[in-house]
Amino acid sequence: MIACMALHDLERLIKFLGQTPVVLASLFQQLSQADLNLKDSDEFSALENICHLRGIEIEGYGERIVRILEEDSPSLPDLALPDLDGALLAIERDYNNQDAKAALADFIDARSRNLNLLKDLGPNQVAREATLEGVGVITLEKLIELMVEHDQGHVAELQTISRRSQRRSKTSAV
Repeated sequence: MIACMALHDLERLIKFLGQTPVVLASLFQQLSQADLNLKDSDEFSALENICHLRGIEIEGYGERIVRILEEDSPSLPDLALPDLDGALLAIERDYNNQDAKAALADFIDARSRNLNLLKDLGPNQVAREATLEGVGVITLEKLIELMVEHDQGHVAELQTISRRSQRRSKTSAV
């Protein structure tokens, strides 16, 4: 059984996941259309980041959460495997030419649906297990931790893009 501290930590993680859409919306407001599409080296552009987050939220986390809650010990694909390569999907799905507002709205909607599934979980539900390909047995709690880590990485990348954009704006204004 999960201790009260673990449930408190879980509430903190879920709260963090709920803040990601707010942070993303704020970052996107700071970027021009050109900045949304700008790519530095092999990194995702800002638009590709949000499209990637949208896809993972819908096709990855949403499906995983439902399966863990509804199935006994489901076997889940690893989203990092080549068949779900984020960089390849960005090219195949032409992320950098998609509508940024629509992509952000879709991500926010999908995240809201996922948070609704997570918000009132009890200890037995959080402890439900699945086998994640390439990782092994994980609990729903571990999946939530993975979601947070994934968000943190992309938020950091978007913050870097935003800072670069601000520096470029200052330089071109001089």
